[in-house]
Amino acid sequence: MSAAPAGVLVVFAKVPRAGRVKTRMVPPLTPAEAAELYARLLADVLEASARFARELGVEPVVTVHPPERCREIASIAPPGFRVVAQRGADLSGRMSWAAREAAAAGATRILLRGSDSPALDGGSVARVLAALDANDLVVCPDLDGGYSLVGLRRPAPGLFDHPMSTRSVLDDTLARAAELGLRARVEAASFDLDTIEDLNHLAAVRSQPEVAVLCRHTLEYLDAHDWWRQLRRPGRGAGVSGR
Repeated sequence: MSAAPAGVLVVFAKVPRAGRVKTRMVPPLTPAEAAELYARLLADVLEASARFARELGVEPVVTVHPPERCREIASIAPPGFRVVAQRGADLSGRMSWAAREAAAAGATRILLRGSDSPALDGGSVARVLAALDANDLVVCPDLDGGYSLVGLRRPAPGLFDHPMSTRSVLDDTLARAAELGLRARVEAASFDLDTIEDLNHLAAVRSQPEVAVLCRHTLEYLDAHDWWRQLRRPGRGAGVSGR
């Protein structure tokens, strides 16, 4: 029997239900449209994460909220994913629990990513994984003060014990890391799709060949519904939704 991978790539996923996902895009989108968009984001992120995991030799895991809907996500996840329920009263608790669960399964490199950052590329994931050789915490920020990817060498109790849907999420996490004596590194920023205005970021890079592949389902849906007409001046949304 081959040994289990020493690392895991954990995708935080929600079941695409109207009124429960991408609520900051409503309006102008309807709750049903926002849920459909999230379903496309999730499909892209799961496909890309499965490929990244194969290339990097880590285990792909998807952790599901609400916990009783694991079967639904398991039915759409690519082969090879381990599906587990999210546990915890809030996002902070669920992220901490995911890190503990991964470590208990034998992982010595733990990558946590959201499901609303489809343009996060394999190079970024590889750099975060490699940086864990010399750091306890590695983060890939998003553009609104949060992060799209977190890397940990081991669980760090208390690291996420602060409000998670603010523009200071990254700074608060780094401050906690310093208090805990963790060596931290910040990698290049990516972007999440939390608001209609965030589509501007995707529009700016959609012509790049890798983005066209990474965001295939999302772009197909946006094009088919001409959602680009909804674009406005970029806003100032914050958060780490999708985890």
